This record gives sequence, structure tokens and C-alpha cells, in this order.
Amino acid sequence: MLPAMPYSERLSYRLMNEHDGDLMYELDQNPAVMRYISPGRVTTRDDITSVFIPRMLSYRNADKGWGLWQVNTRADDAFIGFILVRPMYFFSNERDDSNIELGWRFKENSWGHGYGSEAARHVADFLAAHDKSIQRFSAIAHPDNTGSIHIMKKLGMTFVRTFLHQDPLGDTEVVHYEQKL
Repeated sequence: MLPAMPYSERLSYRLMNEHDGDLMYELDQNPAVMRYISPGRVTTRDDITSVFIPRMLSYRNADKGWGLWQVNTRADDAFIGFILVRPMYFFSNERDDSNIELGWRFKENSWGHGYGSEAARHVADFLAAHDKSIQRFSAIAHPDNTGSIHIMKKLGMTFVRTFLHQDPLGDTEVVHYEQKL
């Protein structure tokens, strides 16, 4: 089992669970946040309850650190977003437990402060230190999502390919960046 994740300089972390639907809903109510996830469509409470929480629980594994890591600012303990951690291609026959997908979603008022890259780097470093089977970290994003691509590059990831990401919630063209350990 993983020890508790320590704080980073400005942020604290907690693995989210089925009781965090209100936080997920709150985050997904801004069309700007959802722009590259669901072409701006905000998430309904029913989506959170019937789709997103069961989906998160399907890959959540506290012993491995997989799931959604809630990110709060240490200064005021405000929820600002999450870091997604799961095996790459989790929802396909190509699942790869040695290649960990990182993703992020943050409130718009926290953009531009370096929180996404700080949190993703902290989570990745923590996991790599505790799980020697991890060989790579990957991230995917819509090709126009320059903010997420910037975070990928700041993490030391390099472009691998553009491909059609197949997912039960819908297929979409994405760019794939990766960092080998």
C-alpha cells in the first residue's frame, strides 16, 4: 500500500472516491473547463452519478495510486481540480499497467499559476518512487488544447503520435505525449 501522498510546495492531495461527486460536478460546470473534453457541454449530476463515478471506481486502486487525485491549495484548502492516474488504454484490450496515463482538469480561476504542472509532476514522482514497474508516463489531449500540451512538455514528455482515442464515452482524435523513465 502507498503511504499518504505528501504535500507539494503549494498544493495538497487526496485520492477521490465515490463521495466526491459534488466536487466533480462543481468542476465540470464551466464550459471553458469542458471545452476540449465534451466540446463545452457541462456535466449533469446524472452524468456524475451514473457515468463518471462508476468509471473512476473501475480504475481506482489506492494501493497503486490510481484514480483521481484531488488537488487543493495549501494556502486556503480550496479545491482547484484533479490529476487523473490510470493505466494507459485502460478502457481497451490494450491496457498497459507499465505505462501510466496522467490527466488533469482544473478550475479556470487556477489556470496560469503552474498548478497543473506542479501537481502532475508531484503525483508522477510520488508514483514512480513507489512503483518500480512503471516504465512510462503518458498523456493525451485534443490537438488544439495548447494548455494541456504545454503541461506535457513541462513534464518532459515528448510527442509520440496523433491517433483516434477509442473510449466507451466516445472516440476522439488526440495527441499522445510520453516520458520514458
